[in-house]
Amino acid sequence: MANGEEKKIQPVPDEPKPVNPAADSAMRPLPSEAETAPHATLDSEPAEPTLAQSPKPMQPAQSKPAPAARPEPIRQPMPAEIVVPEKKSDLVRAAYEHPLAIRITHWVNAVSLFVLVASGLRIFRAFPSFGPKIPQQDLIDIPKALTLGGWLGGALQWHFTFMWIFAASGVLYLTYQLLSGHYRTVLFTPKDIPGVWPMVRHYFLFGPKPPITEQYNPLQKLAYTSTVGFGTLSLLTGIVLYKPVQFSWLAFLFGGFHLMRVWHFAAMCGFLAFIPGHLIMVALHGWSNFFSMLSGWKREPEYQE
Repeated sequence: MANGEEKKIQPVPDEPKPVNPAADSAMRPLPSEAETAPHATLDSEPAEPTLAQSPKPMQPAQSKPAPAARPEPIRQPMPAEIVVPEKKSDLVRAAYEHPLAIRITHWVNAVSLFVLVASGLRIFRAFPSFGPKIPQQDLIDIPKALTLGGWLGGALQWHFTFMWIFAASGVLYLTYQLLSGHYRTVLFTPKDIPGVWPMVRHYFLFGPKPPITEQYNPLQKLAYTSTVGFGTLSLLTGIVLYKPVQFSWLAFLFGGFHLMRVWHFAAMCGFLAFIPGHLIMVALHGWSNFFSMLSGWKREPEYQE
């Protein structure tokens, strides 16, 4: 300074500070979870190595290709002899065979016919012949146990009462059959004639059973159609016997009044021949056939609808 010269001050370089391990560790930031993971306890799961610890660079994750869909096996058709049949349905096939009007008239006619036959046999016992009893002997001896009424007057009362019930029920039956068209199921026609004998052979001679294609087979049609004829004959001849003067013209159509008892008795014999055959048919066809006349429905009919 004395020489008047300006002395330049040179900056003194910083001296290197001594390294203090304790202070240095105090100034460093806390290690992260990834850095402390390798020193975790055995109970903890090992963490994935970081970039600094990984000896190799991480490769980008490659997505695995989706497995190809397995082709469905081609189903070969099964041979005919080993085809498994399908399980049958729980539904029961049934047919509505007998409408209510038919069922009512059937049972009314059944009761009426029983009373008429039993009381008619008692009336016949009063004079068991169809003409002058020469010689004086009875044509048929009817047991009293098979008759109804107790005596001639009582038998006539039973007979005349149920005669009107039988007539009214028969008219209702025929009217319904004609108006509804239901008569087609029971009417015997010429095309049914060839099927009568095979059914007779099946019912009474244990022959093979013919195929059933309708509600009634030919023999049943013949029997049911015949009963309509027997009922009509019994009513017409009974009216002549009941009122011979008023219906003398009707007696003339039947060959005269002296034949009225013969025709009336023949109609009763027709019913007596029908009843056992009818009961045999019902028994052979089983309970469902009988129950159908109560409910109208027949379970599992033999014919195809």
